[in-house]
Amino acid sequence: MRDTLVLNASFEPLSTVTLNRAVVLVLQAKAVVEQAHPGLRMRGALVDIPAPRVIRLCRYVRVPFRRQAPWSRRGVLVRDRHRCAYCGGRATTVDHVVPRSRGGGDTWLNTVASCAEDNHRKADRTPEQAGMPLLTRPFEPTPADAMLLALGQDDVEALPEWLSPTAA
Repeated sequence: MRDTLVLNASFEPLSTVTLNRAVVLVLQAKAVVEQAHPGLRMRGALVDIPAPRVIRLCRYVRVPFRRQAPWSRRGVLVRDRHRCAYCGGRATTVDHVVPRSRGGGDTWLNTVASCAEDNHRKADRTPEQAGMPLLTRPFEPTPADAMLLALGQDDVEALPEWLSPTAA
């Protein structure tokens, strides 16, 4: 299932929703399609619309300021693009740089994507103790970065210039 980026009426990124939810918002006239998936259409008995990639709400929604993106296992895998921080292979799990048993916790800066083999090999040790240096350092994405990362690398590169994460 593809995710759709939801923009506020002021073009600020708000969240991502499933493709089905995005279509419902468009059909209820609560949002308009700003960008569609090329070649994909949503068809029904009485409707035929392009599959939305980016939608914009018709009314402005006031959102409380969020200083940090909420941590999640899925978020870490997406942030690290499903690449193991130790070998660069396909990551399927999350590893704690400083193990929880040694005071490490579930934070953006203490977790990295890892393949199951490297996670098991590192076990209850720090990367230095295990002789497994990190290929990439963990970082804390901004809430907007986390949303754009959730769309996937291919989608981010296809977004319009005004919405790209490097635009400033």
